[in-house]
Amino acid sequence: MTYEEILQRLYSLEDAEKVVFKEKKYGIVSHNSLGIYHSELKKIAKEVGQNNMLAVQLFDSGVYEARLLCSKLFNPKAITEDLMEKWVVTFENWEICDSFSMGIFAKSDLALAKILEWTKRKSEFEKRAGFATMAAFCMADKKSENRLFEQFLPIIKREAKDDRLYVKKAVNWALRNIGKRNIDLNKKAIQKANEILKLENKSAHWIAKNALAELQKENVRMSDYPRAIYRSK
Repeated sequence: MTYEEILQRLYSLEDAEKVVFKEKKYGIVSHNSLGIYHSELKKIAKEVGQNNMLAVQLFDSGVYEARLLCSKLFNPKAITEDLMEKWVVTFENWEICDSFSMGIFAKSDLALAKILEWTKRKSEFEKRAGFATMAAFCMADKKSENRLFEQFLPIIKREAKDDRLYVKKAVNWALRNIGKRNIDLNKKAIQKANEILKLENKSAHWIAKNALAELQKENVRMSDYPRAIYRSK
């Protein structure tokens, strides 16, 4: 399928009512949007297959759903820092931010570097990209030892006072995913959540309480990564 054929396909699926619905229901405010759900984009991505050049063309089209499709077509191992920086500054809502963070950034060789950098950013969705990538990286990386993920906990505490909705939700998401990686990190995450709970800040309290409610469940689901260590326990 060519670039022109994909755009033609996207425009054939245009639905203005879905644009309004996504904004009202999920808070997704997007420019140049056609109103196409991920289920349809996944079908197109499956037909097209991984194609980096085509993915970049689609992003550069400026069509919102073409950009979402880019996140499904681009090979994470081929991403460059220049492309990551070019894309992250354009994110305008949590949907596109998370699509790239989970689909590409967390699976790339630059994931750790960008987590450490972007979690310091001022822009709401650039900072969210840092934490969304952190959250996804906890599940994408199945081999690294605990010390790599333990370094994220002070960052989470540092940014727990950010009152912006889409930042604090991503901070909470990252904390929960660290705590669901294995039993030892679960204990570390619970300990950090209790520290965050003591901060004089409404967002910090929400982040901590929500994380503790999940991480302290008797039946909390954990991945036991890296399995080579935790399979024998």
